[in-house]
Amino acid sequence: MAAYEDRDTRDPGTGLYPTPVVMVTCVDDMGRPNIITLAWAGVVCSEPPQLGIAVRPSRYSYAMLCRSGQFVVNVPSQGVLHATDVCGRVSGRDQDKFALTGLTPLPGTKVEAPLLAQCPVNLECILRHRLALGSHDLFIGEVVAHHVRNDIIGEHGRPDFGKASPFAYALGEYWGLGELLGKHGLSRPK
Repeated sequence: MAAYEDRDTRDPGTGLYPTPVVMVTCVDDMGRPNIITLAWAGVVCSEPPQLGIAVRPSRYSYAMLCRSGQFVVNVPSQGVLHATDVCGRVSGRDQDKFALTGLTPLPGTKVEAPLLAQCPVNLECILRHRLALGSHDLFIGEVVAHHVRNDIIGEHGRPDFGKASPFAYALGEYWGLGELLGKHGLSRPK
């Protein structure tokens, strides 16, 4: 059997899946907030805690992120899937996404960008680096405040992901998270 006989070899592409879905809030020069839905986001450093989000320069929020140097990464639950999709499909240049979706802004504690009340986890970030990559720029934000809604806090004060009900994006589709399969270190001998 040839090494790649059971594989469909393709041109290089973004085949990493699934990716977390986040709703990033930011503000313009007048303090008006906007929401951008992104699926290219993730943790990039633990000390200090930093997140990365990739944004196309053509997106309405891009200039806001560059000018304000701050943003909030809001982790949506499946209950706001429709609003999440709307915020990724409609431009804030044309519509007020808060009015359109009914999402509720809450004041940030460390940044001007609002938190989204309907999202169970909110991470306030200060921009530390921006890296032009090609079609997207990578914005690295240091987490300066971390909020977890009380109704999803489970054992040992940690978020209960069953209650949080996050979802992921995979090649144009939204997928819910399934059952707990194990915990870090499950491969250690007993």
